[in-house]
Amino acid sequence: MEIVEQVASITLKLGIVHNSTDDISLDGRHITIRGKKMLYFGSCGYLGLEHDPRLKAGAIEAINRFGTQFSSSRAYVSSGYYQQSEELLSKMFMGKDVLLLQSLTVGHMSNIPVLVGNDDAVILDSQVHDSVQTAVQLLKTRDIHVELIRNNRMDMLESRIKALKNEYNKIWYMADGVYSMHGDFTRVKDLYKLADQYEQLHLYLDDIHGMSWAGPNGTGYVLSQENFHERLYWTTGLTKAFGTAGGLLVYPDSKSFHRVKNTSKAFIFSIQMPPMVLGATIESAKIHLTDEIYSLQDELRLKMEFFNNTARKLKLPIVNETLSPIGFIGVGKPDVGYNMVRRMMNLGYFMNLSVFPSVSFNKTGLRIPVNRLNTMEDIESLLTEIAVQLPLALADSNSSMTEIYKNFKLVA
Repeated sequence: MEIVEQVASITLKLGIVHNSTDDISLDGRHITIRGKKMLYFGSCGYLGLEHDPRLKAGAIEAINRFGTQFSSSRAYVSSGYYQQSEELLSKMFMGKDVLLLQSLTVGHMSNIPVLVGNDDAVILDSQVHDSVQTAVQLLKTRDIHVELIRNNRMDMLESRIKALKNEYNKIWYMADGVYSMHGDFTRVKDLYKLADQYEQLHLYLDDIHGMSWAGPNGTGYVLSQENFHERLYWTTGLTKAFGTAGGLLVYPDSKSFHRVKNTSKAFIFSIQMPPMVLGATIESAKIHLTDEIYSLQDELRLKMEFFNNTARKLKLPIVNETLSPIGFIGVGKPDVGYNMVRRMMNLGYFMNLSVFPSVSFNKTGLRIPVNRLNTMEDIESLLTEIAVQLPLALADSNSSMTEIYKNFKLVA
């Protein structure tokens, strides 16, 4: 915590965190901070649906009809908008049982303690989202076996399954569909092969960063690779490309669904999502259930292809090049990262900095989410300016491009 506080203190003094917008309205491309208008490359609203007039109209209609909140535990009565939302979301997911909660963090804390039994074991991917890791902490009060393995190492996973399978009832592997820092993917096909081979293996995947921009009806990256597995517990959030809010839990069987719905504390004790969020969710789900979602996906994919091709031409150290809408350009030392973000903000570009302890100390990078509303010209100007500024920032810290490539194990 001391390290996190030190990093927060440094970045706060530099003006690159804890900022507020000055804008009286947002267009998805720009942001104004301390009076300076900048091109905005910090949004995880990858499809820009939060600015879609239909979602806005759905939210406005809901608030006019039902007020700013519906203050009741869902165990007693739910807003009728919940039923409409969950029916549409279930339709997106091939009729699977779904549960919509206030956030995905709340969803994991509702799901994991209920699904994982006392005789089960949990294996966490080292890069699985913090919200999953936080929920797993609740299992330790029950002395449930939990261990960590290196990111995307299927050989290590299989080795641990073999070691644990005679001692535990179920073995849960928890990972992300798309990892939030570098935008790299989990190895879905390999995971399914392991699940087919070892009946004790249960997959618990968080696909919040894969939602909407990938998959049939925008059902995410995981389902773009394979159909629903009989032991897949799939989770996502609607706070990224879907354009609204809330956590979505999708179940392989009705028994699991009813157990979580009937016993999870979030469903019983917590307040429900406000009507305006559900109104917008209904409208977004309707879009996902039409062919329009594929046009939106294609539009974003072309921009990510352009991002990757341009970064490659400029010889920028792009890490884990994929077609996910998360670009990551390595800069190496934290000081170089601080310097780069300040330089880019001064030049009119806002982006995220990934720095220790979120990443390894010498693996600081510029995390650049791209959304559909960013233009090709926006992307080209951003990357061109990074190519100009990075050598200058490296020189300020007595570092070099060679050092970046070495730290990230990249091939120049």
